[in-house]
Amino acid sequence: MQTAAAVADFRTYPLISDLANVQVHSDQLSVQWADGRVSPFHHQWLRDNCPCAQCVYSVTREQVLEIVDVDDNLTAVSAGIDQGFLSVEWRGGHHSQYDPGWLRAHAYDDESRAERRAAKPKSRLWNSDFELPVFDYAAVMQEPNILLQWLLALRDGGLTQIRGVPTEPGSLALIAKRISFIRESNFGVLFNVQSKADADSNAYTAFNLPLHSDLPTRELQPGLQFLHCLVNDATGGESIFVDGFAIAHALRSEDPEAFQALCEIPVEFRNKDRHSDYRRLAPIIALDAWGDVAEIRMANFLRGPFEAPVAQMPLLYRAYRRFIAMTREERFRLVKRLNPGELWCFDNRRTLHARNAFDPVSGARHFQGCYIDRDELLSRILVLQRQTAARPSQASQLAYLTAFTSQNVGAGLPARGPVNSPHIPGKKKPRSSRDWIGAQCLV
Repeated sequence: MQTAAAVADFRTYPLISDLANVQVHSDQLSVQWADGRVSPFHHQWLRDNCPCAQCVYSVTREQVLEIVDVDDNLTAVSAGIDQGFLSVEWRGGHHSQYDPGWLRAHAYDDESRAERRAAKPKSRLWNSDFELPVFDYAAVMQEPNILLQWLLALRDGGLTQIRGVPTEPGSLALIAKRISFIRESNFGVLFNVQSKADADSNAYTAFNLPLHSDLPTRELQPGLQFLHCLVNDATGGESIFVDGFAIAHALRSEDPEAFQALCEIPVEFRNKDRHSDYRRLAPIIALDAWGDVAEIRMANFLRGPFEAPVAQMPLLYRAYRRFIAMTREERFRLVKRLNPGELWCFDNRRTLHARNAFDPVSGARHFQGCYIDRDELLSRILVLQRQTAARPSQASQLAYLTAFTSQNVGAGLPARGPVNSPHIPGKKKPRSSRDWIGAQCLV
């Protein structure tokens, strides 16, 4: 039977614990769970999240209720447990029913909030001994489980490689669109990375390129960058990567004052040519709502003159020099040559990339690149997890168990991971909340 509670989301939420008891207070309900946890829910919060057909449009599953249209002095006339659901009668006649799996997933008592934060995906910091996750092009293109494993490795580690990619120009678009639509920039939808005399970027020269993120001059830097090798016969030109999050983490530990300066003092980045002029003022290190590092913005060759208060200028230079110096330390640097039919895909807002100088006379070198926003990666992961009924916590572990390294490929092992298991042995399977559409997915 389809219930009113089933229309509030496209996900299914596991039933962690049954409802055991409900008490009504002046401004909130106190819910006791069968496992002993107690979760308070304010009347305003419950009414705001009523999933009935009057409050949520069943086709889009988006809210139509605006809480401002509900009485400020909202009170619950009665509340109880009805066939496992929380049932509430409100003053004024409205009735709400809440699925226990959904309710537990959104409970905001201290224990529940801490539990959810601990379960959120975490960045896997890496350094020079990083075991590069390598995936097979055909498997990524054909198998949803392998596609999901690739995207999880990309989300958590920020650097992956695909092998066996066709070398015809334009082939890159096919695998990029396995994630989402491509973000166009002033360099085009797909851009060609080749040395040319009338270069409008240092990337289109044979110069050494220092470690950087692409398009730090934009309000929102591209989330993902693809670099696909079509031809690489030139001497030199090795790719260099560092985990910007790992460097920021080390800087925070080794020099907290420098770390804070790079989080707080904005720096302007500029990208100008004959037809465009982009400028963005922002800190080099951006933090998220939890205070964790969320973004690195860095490209020395696109940086404008510092414009900091007089008292802060010496500190900014010291912090900036320290960060750049750390990107040159061997402990952080991963150096690899990209061969024809291979591509890099990395988190451009995390993983800084560089290129050694190459000799254009020694042979041809032709890469193609493109961008996709990070939001599209995260959305695609969630939809794939719904479709494959993979729990995120399980899938995150499986991504690193099944994504094999470059050493595996070099040893002649098959270029794909095994089919994603729906359950990790030894872990108790939670029951799914009844009557909910989709696969369980808690992120």
